[in-house]
Amino acid sequence: MKVVGRQRPIFGLILITVLFALCSSVDAQQPKKVFRIGILSGSAPASESARFEAIRQALRERGYIEGQNITIEYQHTDAKGDRAPDLAAELVRLKVDIILVSGGDQWIRAANNATKTIPIVMTGPGLDPVGAGLVESLGRPGGNVTGVTNLITELGGKRLELFKEAVPKLARVAVIYDPATRASAVDVKEVLPPAARALGLTIQYWEVRAADGFEKVFAALNKDRPDGLYVAPGPLTLANRKRISDSSLKSRLPSMYVRREFVDGGGLISYGADIADSYRRVAYFVDKILKGAKPGDLPIEQPTKFELVINLKTAKQIGVIIPQKVLARADRVIK
Repeated sequence: MKVVGRQRPIFGLILITVLFALCSSVDAQQPKKVFRIGILSGSAPASESARFEAIRQALRERGYIEGQNITIEYQHTDAKGDRAPDLAAELVRLKVDIILVSGGDQWIRAANNATKTIPIVMTGPGLDPVGAGLVESLGRPGGNVTGVTNLITELGGKRLELFKEAVPKLARVAVIYDPATRASAVDVKEVLPPAARALGLTIQYWEVRAADGFEKVFAALNKDRPDGLYVAPGPLTLANRKRISDSSLKSRLPSMYVRREFVDGGGLISYGADIADSYRRVAYFVDKILKGAKPGDLPIEQPTKFELVINLKTAKQIGVIIPQKVLARADRVIK
């Protein structure tokens, strides 16, 4: 009997080990959750590819690898805002776990109208989401919308100031904008006028509602001959950035833009939030939400990193000499 008694603890240990092994085996056979991420973009696929790579890379760093534990569904509107509702509805139909929105308020609103339950993460472009009625507050959004907002229009006055410093002879500025884009409309109506008055600049506004409108505007600008060109934010101008930068270069017009992509393509100057930095920050929101956090409890973030980009090669081509003090402040100079 004593021998049997000694064997009981051993038998119990063996039983526990076997049960643990069986549980581990069953657990190993359970398929891992593959999250489906939807992307609603206001631009064309070619325009967003490089920028979304920053998001994919940041997700990989947090353990989310496309094709392994996440899949990504892309919906691009090619700068056509009227397509946003249908494409947002398509993402909802695909039962994505989260929707990332790039394009501005019209696209964010389309996603929000399509679903009040699927988390929506703003990737940067857009106005004040509180003023737009998309969230209750930046600190506590409520609802299903959170993310990053990039102060696109709030920086309009600063852009004019930098433009005037870079091109001291600047007096008359042509502003190209899409009136259907709220960010552009606010920039034109509320932000630029007081800034222009303070700087002694005269502003001339040129509406562009479709891609074929740029050619007509530049034909008019070649006759009117302003001292510089300011391109307001919006999916339409972003999607046509190559056309705009090429035309401004051909017209020998100094030009100011919201995003560095314009300058990379031949524009003169851009000033705005570091979009790649903001895109990398999007991964933080995705990670939090996929781990169970409610979007309404995640404070909306504003950019902390801004960049001034100057294309010195373009400056030489159009005969503009950028003051050294301005070049010294640039985060990137293209030579």
